[in-house]
Amino acid sequence: MTVIEEKIRELRQKQERVIQGGGEKQIKKQHRAGKLTARERLELLLDEGSFVELDQFAAHRCIYFGMSEVEAPGEGVVTGYGTVAGRLVYVFSQDFTVIGGSLGETHAAKICKVMDLAVKSGAPLIGINDSGGARIQEGVDALNGYGEIFKRNTLASGLIPQLSLIMGPCAGGAVYSPALTDYVFMVKETSKMFITGPQVIKAVTGEEISPEVLGGAETHNWISGVAHFFAENEEHCFKLVKQLLSYLPQNNMEDPPRLPCNDPPGRISPHLTGVIPTEPNKPYDVRDVINSLLDNGEFLEVHAFYATNMVVGYGRLNGRPVGVIANQPNVLAGCLDINASDKAARFIRFCNAFNIPLLTLVDTPGYLPGVKQEHEGIIRHGAKLLYAYSEASVPKITLILRKAYGGAYLAMCARALGADEVLAWPTAEIAVMGPEGAVNIIFNKEIEKAANPVEVRADKIAGYRRQFANPYVAASRGLVDRILDPQETRPALIQSLESLVGKRESRPGRKNGNIPL
Repeated sequence: MTVIEEKIRELRQKQERVIQGGGEKQIKKQHRAGKLTARERLELLLDEGSFVELDQFAAHRCIYFGMSEVEAPGEGVVTGYGTVAGRLVYVFSQDFTVIGGSLGETHAAKICKVMDLAVKSGAPLIGINDSGGARIQEGVDALNGYGEIFKRNTLASGLIPQLSLIMGPCAGGAVYSPALTDYVFMVKETSKMFITGPQVIKAVTGEEISPEVLGGAETHNWISGVAHFFAENEEHCFKLVKQLLSYLPQNNMEDPPRLPCNDPPGRISPHLTGVIPTEPNKPYDVRDVINSLLDNGEFLEVHAFYATNMVVGYGRLNGRPVGVIANQPNVLAGCLDINASDKAARFIRFCNAFNIPLLTLVDTPGYLPGVKQEHEGIIRHGAKLLYAYSEASVPKITLILRKAYGGAYLAMCARALGADEVLAWPTAEIAVMGPEGAVNIIFNKEIEKAANPVEVRADKIAGYRRQFANPYVAASRGLVDRILDPQETRPALIQSLESLVGKRESRPGRKNGNIPL
């Protein structure tokens, strides 16, 4: 055997040792927990044969608490780049089989390197998190490593899409990197996120709670809103990631990818003429409208289980990606509240950062009334939605389906907040408030003095509805551009979007605005 052959053999042996991670015993334990290994996950995520690994032989240099004797193949994280549907992405995948995927100085340095490369290359960053947290033996070096990651998450925000996949435990300071990224994916039963675990909570407050209830996938998708996507298993999670990436550009300097469209742009939807109930207070599912308008009825909903009185997500119109924001009359009558405002505002700002046009569907009677909402800051949270729409410079198309009352009319991207085109169905009702409330204020004394108050009140409500429960007053002021036959909405939206593709808006230079957080 020649010297070079011996060196190659040595390289292959070292590579094989790293690829084995924590060894067969730990790999089996990982599988018994219902989890894939770090490398198996990358195989599912990336195009076959596309992965290029970086820093394969990185090693820690900790000498404390017996760590000098501890071998950590790959330093507990696999990093590099590859492609998803032929498009470049940078990745890191924490290896729970190696010291529990704990983060030390070198582990963090590997992650930081791919983060820097992702920004330089203008490509999305995907982090697969499965870690016991900071490596205690490395003390402040581990904590500093987290800080370096947090800083890079922040500086990359709005430059490249950042996706976090929670595939196991993610506790303590570790949760803040995913929280700083654009989208968080969690898997049923195996994902966990919390600042302080059940044991600490019990010791401090006396409360007993399971890890799943405290910070599982259902908790963060349904209750806290920390997670944006809920996956039944890891394979489903990677499918969702690929769907999301198909709508997103590589970076903030590119337009989102347009795909060939086999759904005719001129397609009419006759059933939309009957989707709005004749009774003004009767609910319906706005997803029926969304699916009818988008190409092939394909809609990737974001935050599908959180603040469900607001629906947000991605679809396409004639092959062009759009971000959809819609009131959901099926839940709280489509009222705006604290969580719905936060949900929509964050989605709008992401779309604006990555050049994705906004389509807003309006059917809301206003803000949710109540002492709890007021005391918890609906004013501040509602202002986020106003800020996000006003700040957005991408094409903005608003379609008023039914109710658009008061401040909520403005908050759902009215002309005053910069809507480029405002369309309406004949069923649109645009007014300061609903007929019942308005009549109670305007004609209160007249109704009280009437011989038949019920009849007079009903007559006044009918008159108010005739005058304002239509889009024609707003259209006469130029605040509604077109009133549509509902079945012709899809062609109209595509016409509007195509006319706005070249939209450019300049804003005054500034360091940053001060969104009411």
